Amino acid sequence: MKASNGHTVKVHYTGKLTDNTVFDSSINREPLEFTLGQGMMIQGFEQAVLGMQVGESKTTSILANDAYGQIEQDRIFQVPKNEFPADMNLQIGLQIYIEYSDGYSMPASVTAIQGDAVTLDTNHPLAGKDLVFDIQLIEILPAGGEEKPLLFD
Repeated sequence: MKASNGHTVKVHYTGKLTDNTVFDSSINREPLEFTLGQGMMIQGFEQAVLGMQVGESKTTSILANDAYGQIEQDRIFQVPKNEFPADMNLQIGLQIYIEYSDGYSMPASVTAIQGDAVTLDTNHPLAGKDLVFDIQLIEILPAGGEEKPLLFD
């Protein structure tokens, strides 16, 4: 059986940048579980899993547009330093959450501190980057609730 839309699958993966820097991996933890065709994963990752069989492994390259998209300049902005709590240790690379009055929050990274201005970036940290994934399909749970899942040990 090949993985197709509607199947819930479990995969092990290692995600890398094109310079082989690992940014995430499911090795040494539970496999990643998701349903194909529901937009739960980045487009390129889901496309790579489609058609795989249990036990199959592959390495796939995913261009930024099929991953987390390009960097959007309108998601980078400056905030006056005095709008942050006085005891906050502001530094480049700090991850914070911007809280909106409607209760919505958005993650942001501090990318620069110049004088009284702090630059925040709300793009995904992997935006603008081409990615490489090593993927192994561990299990397919067939669509329609069939009794026996297909497993690979």
